[in-house]
Amino acid sequence: MRVLVVEDERVLADAIATGLRREAMAVDVAYDGAAALEKTGYIDYDVIVLDRDLPKVHGDEVARRLVAERSASRIIMLTAAGDVDAKVEGLELGADDYLAKPFVFMELVARVRALGRRSAPALPPVLERAGIRLDPGKRQVARDGAEIHLTKKEFAVLEELMRAEGAVVSQEDLLDKAWDENIDPFTNVVRVTMMTLRKKLGDPPVIETVPGVGYRL
Repeated sequence: MRVLVVEDERVLADAIATGLRREAMAVDVAYDGAAALEKTGYIDYDVIVLDRDLPKVHGDEVARRLVAERSASRIIMLTAAGDVDAKVEGLELGADDYLAKPFVFMELVARVRALGRRSAPALPPVLERAGIRLDPGKRQVARDGAEIHLTKKEFAVLEELMRAEGAVVSQEDLLDKAWDENIDPFTNVVRVTMMTLRKKLGDPPVIETVPGVGYRL
């Protein structure tokens, strides 16, 4: 899942991003509304965690523009104002969810995951394919009933392959969804991750390489 955190309090923004990365999400950060609009202009995010009170371009205006552009990104608004009127106003701007500060981090994680599921075609919360069972919420993977321990990136790559439901997923798409904007597009990290993932999943092999195109499960 690709997430953009838009928050002008840098310590808070970086803390949220670090926490979401630990949950196997690819996370970028923008510290003002103008930077957020620039990033959303060339990156398709599944979820945007958007503070309302932003410099340069207010968070409300960011939400308006994204809605006007028919962005597929789901928006969860963060604000210090937690009264009902403020929540209604935020939702009417086009936000999909609303969370008042201060908040419990794991609640934010749960809401981001829920919105991420809504940004893609509806799929069961627990994914199953080729004898593999992947539970995104519990971060658990098993094959034929035997639990498999994966790193965060291996888990993220496997989740993207399973969500494709048999379609080929390109290396570029995997970089986009499982890593963030700081990754070198010419790196061999996808190939290396795929090698270790195949080894952990065991025999018979379930991940197919489609030469010049990508990977398919």
